[in-house]
Amino acid sequence: MENKFNFNTIGLFTTDNKKTVEFYRDIMGFSTDWNGEDPNVMMRHGNMWLIMFPRTAFEQMTGQAYGYPQGLNGTVELAFHVATFKDVDEEYARATALGAKSVFPPQTMPWGQRTCYISDPEGNLIEIHSFTE
Repeated sequence: MENKFNFNTIGLFTTDNKKTVEFYRDIMGFSTDWNGEDPNVMMRHGNMWLIMFPRTAFEQMTGQAYGYPQGLNGTVELAFHVATFKDVDEEYARATALGAKSVFPPQTMPWGQRTCYISDPEGNLIEIHSFTE
């Protein structure tokens, strides 16, 4: 069977598009031409797209209410690979200095991965990791 799917986009439902756009633009390096008013936001990082839509607008559009995690969202993570262990440490330090919330400082795991976690303003977990010393 031919695979028709090309997975390249993550969607986030937000309570504050402005704060979340600023985070992904200024800290994570995404670009966008969002006008600051439209409910739909598209951001790009290489071949990856991140789209955002306000929770209330999504509920109105679909005619359904949804449950959202409070605080840190432990149901999914966005993972960003960097070249080396040193890069993990540097990107963690840079992101937290710019205001990202620290969740788990850089550590080398028993399986050989150096990893850390921060969160965005909505509480979504972001992993920064490498398998290369």
